[in-house]
Amino acid sequence: MRSREQFHSELKELNNDIIQLASRANQALRGSMDALFNQDIELAKKIITDDKLIDKEETAINDKVILLIAKQSPVATDLRRLIIALRVVTDIERMGDNAKNIAKAAIRLGDHYQTELPQELITMRDTSLIMLETAISAFQNEDISVAHKLAEMDDKVDKLYKNVITNMLEKTAINSEQVQYVMQIAFSARYIERFADHITNIGESILFLVKGEIIDLND
Repeated sequence: MRSREQFHSELKELNNDIIQLASRANQALRGSMDALFNQDIELAKKIITDDKLIDKEETAINDKVILLIAKQSPVATDLRRLIIALRVVTDIERMGDNAKNIAKAAIRLGDHYQTELPQELITMRDTSLIMLETAISAFQNEDISVAHKLAEMDDKVDKLYKNVITNMLEKTAINSEQVQYVMQIAFSARYIERFADHITNIGESILFLVKGEIIDLND
């Protein structure tokens, strides 16, 4: 009985670590977008450096999961929870990578461009951060009704992404000198879109945990 209580205590600690990692991904996206819009090169460099912390924490969580499996030999739902934990932290780490790539785009653009950035990027960011909060809530409570909400929000991000790309192509057609600007904004939009896709992956992991079914929220 004592071993069972210890397992659930360690599982709770593991979930808290995952929530903390998600918070870092949240901060990374906010910071990288601030760097992009404010032409803040130093902030962009900080986001890139801080991504190493996300990588380090992902590794630490993975090690905890492996140790729990080795010590407790969990079966059924408990084993599934640990496997899902590995999947979720992988998606969060990829989200951090996408935020880092936006910071790199900010550096490539530099601090001298005059063209106003598309506001759709801000809406994409805000929607993605709401998605992340929703996914973490669903993860904490193993709530599939909340997880299902991610699909509609992801569709919104996808539509905004397509709008940005269409507008960027039009800008290139009008002014070929803006190619570098267009490329970095298009890449940034793509990184936010991928950030959101990884959140829907978390939703899919929650659905698999609770129902044992593979459901595609990106479809």
